[in-house]
Amino acid sequence: MPKTKNAMLRYQILDRLLSDRYHNYSLDDLTEAVCEELAEIDPKTNGITRRSIEKDIAFLEFENKPMAEIERYTVDSYNREKQRTTRKHCLRYADQGFSIFNQDMSDEERELLSGALSLLGHFEGLPNLDQLEALRWKVKLKPRKNKVISLSRNPIEKSNILGQLFNTIIHKQVIRLTYHRFKEPEDTEFVVNPYLLKEFNRRWYLICKDYDSDTVRNLAIDRVVKVEQLPSYKYEDPDGNVCKRYDEIVGVTYLSDNPIQRIVFWVSDVSDDYVITKPIHLSQRLLKGKEEEELRQLHPSLSGGSFFSIECRRNYELIRELIALGPELVVLSPDDIIEEIGGKIKNMVMRYCLQL
Repeated sequence: MPKTKNAMLRYQILDRLLSDRYHNYSLDDLTEAVCEELAEIDPKTNGITRRSIEKDIAFLEFENKPMAEIERYTVDSYNREKQRTTRKHCLRYADQGFSIFNQDMSDEERELLSGALSLLGHFEGLPNLDQLEALRWKVKLKPRKNKVISLSRNPIEKSNILGQLFNTIIHKQVIRLTYHRFKEPEDTEFVVNPYLLKEFNRRWYLICKDYDSDTVRNLAIDRVVKVEQLPSYKYEDPDGNVCKRYDEIVGVTYLSDNPIQRIVFWVSDVSDDYVITKPIHLSQRLLKGKEEEELRQLHPSLSGGSFFSIECRRNYELIRELIALGPELVVLSPDDIIEEIGGKIKNMVMRYCLQL
C-alpha cells in the first residue's frame, strides 16, 4: 500500500465512483472528483495527481483482495464550452454491485433500513420499488406486520415519471424533459439539471435549472411527457440558494421581483388554534405583548382571536392560503396584499350574486 495519509480515503472514494452505473468517469473525471472530495474533508490538502489515481486504480485492480475487475469502455461526451461531442475513455467495475468495502450490518442498522424501506413503499413509481422485497430478504429483514407511518397519497397518472426524476436527482444526471403546458398545442423541451422534488397541495413539482442558463424552473410532474437521461452532459450542483429560496415562499411559484414582505393578519377564535398548529409559512409568529396591544387598538372591530405575522414573497399560493379561511382570517398589512385579496373577494361576491 502506498504510504500516503489519504490512501485509504482515496480507495473508498474511488470504490464508490467505480461502482456508479449512472455516470461515465474518465481518468481525469476520477482525479477531479477525488480531489474535490478530499478538499471538502481537508481544505488544506494539495490535491492528487492523475498519476496517483492511476496507481490507486492499479492497486484496487491487481494488489487488493478481493481484486476488482475494472472495465475500460468509451462513450460520446458533449462539451458545452466547445459545443461538440467527443469520445471519452471511461472506467468502472465490470461487475455491477461490486465493492471492496462491503461490511456486515448491525441490528440497529437493520431496523433503520427496515423502517426506510417501509416508508419508501408509500411512493409508487420510485425506481426499483419492485426490488424492495428482494433487498429486504437479502439483508435478512423481517417485514413489518403493521405500518409505523401512514402518508396521504395523491395518485398521479405517470408515477413512473416521478421515479425517473427521483433517480436522476440522486444520481446527478442532466436530463431532457418533454413538457406539455395546459392550453398549448405543442410540447416544449427543456435540458435541465434536476435538483428537488417538491410536493404542494397534492401536486408534485420538479425544481430544476436550465442547462445553458441560470433560469430556475418549477415544472408540474403531471405535465411531463418524457424524461431522457443525458449521461454525456456534465451535471452542475445547485448553488446554496436554489433550493433554500423556496423557504421564502408559500408553495412553488418564486417571483424574484416580489420582495420579502412582513404580512400581519388576524385569525378568529374559531380558527386561531388551527393556524397555530398548521402555520401558513415557516416564518409565522404569534404576536403577543406590546405588538398585540397596538394591533387591538388599531383594529377594535376584531374582537378576540389572535394576531400573526409571516415574512415571505407574494405569489398566487400565498394569496390562496390567506383567502382559504374566509372571514376567519383578515390581512391587516401590507396594503398591496389587502387590495389583491379585496379584489378577489369582490369578484367572488359578484359571481355569486349573479347566481341568486
